[in-house]
Amino acid sequence: MDGVVNVYKEKGYTSHDVIAILRGVLETRKIGHTGTLDPEAEGVLPVCLGKATKVAEDIMGADKRYIADLAFGAETDTQDASGTVTRTFDYTYDEKAVEEAVRSFEGSYDQIPPMYSAIKKNGIKLYDLARQGMEVERKARPVRIFSIKLLENRPDGAKIEVHCSKGAYIRTLCEDIGRKLGYGAHMTSLLRTASGPYSLETAKTIDELRDMMRAGRQNEFLLSLEQLFADCKVCKVPEEDDKYLYNGNYLTYPVPQDTKKKDLFRMLDSKGSFIGLYEVQYIAADKMHLVPKKMFV
Repeated sequence: MDGVVNVYKEKGYTSHDVIAILRGVLETRKIGHTGTLDPEAEGVLPVCLGKATKVAEDIMGADKRYIADLAFGAETDTQDASGTVTRTFDYTYDEKAVEEAVRSFEGSYDQIPPMYSAIKKNGIKLYDLARQGMEVERKARPVRIFSIKLLENRPDGAKIEVHCSKGAYIRTLCEDIGRKLGYGAHMTSLLRTASGPYSLETAKTIDELRDMMRAGRQNEFLLSLEQLFADCKVCKVPEEDDKYLYNGNYLTYPVPQDTKKKDLFRMLDSKGSFIGLYEVQYIAADKMHLVPKKMFV
């Protein structure tokens, strides 16, 4: 089985739990997720199967969308409700100040990743150090908040909708909003509504996937490799070039209309089977020169 499954991760499961369970449900060994969600978070978790594991990093690098709740008045060691309260704050609620503070994070900003994260320091994951009661210096990393909307604005907290780049920690964003206000804050719930093109509308729970597998309805949840690159141009090679395509050799063909350097082509062999992605390296004398970008044979 090769392709991507849009899984709805429910609360209480780690991302690794989901993978372990789906190995049995989907009857496959080669499987991987495309970006962790904390156990208490829920929502979209694209899972790659078989040859599609080669595109996991591409999906991980996609934009993400979330809805998060945050509570004012306290910070925790994990920056969310699962942690131990480390500071409490007395504050006077100001509706306008909350609106301005939330809006101020739209754009690029340098975010210090949390101690409770899978980022490594000298080969050790930060959350392993945090569980030993250690805190180490972390370098701020640039993240981008494409948009942030205030869905609810209450004296005790807020609900926000965030569209962000890869690598942004929403619980850190919640704490940073609290610090901007001087209120203190921590995240109380998190729902990932989209990861790249995968959204809640098509996400399936583990139980739904189990039922669909039993009914032989895999085609209803499995996005094939070729479907992943439906927006790419297509190049079907002649039979005499099959061997070059299978070996990942560069190829030269006439230039289709509107082709540009760096464009990606879905490469099909002479029988129409999807073999891999090729990139236009350069165009000269009405010929495009293609080099392999990612092979699936």
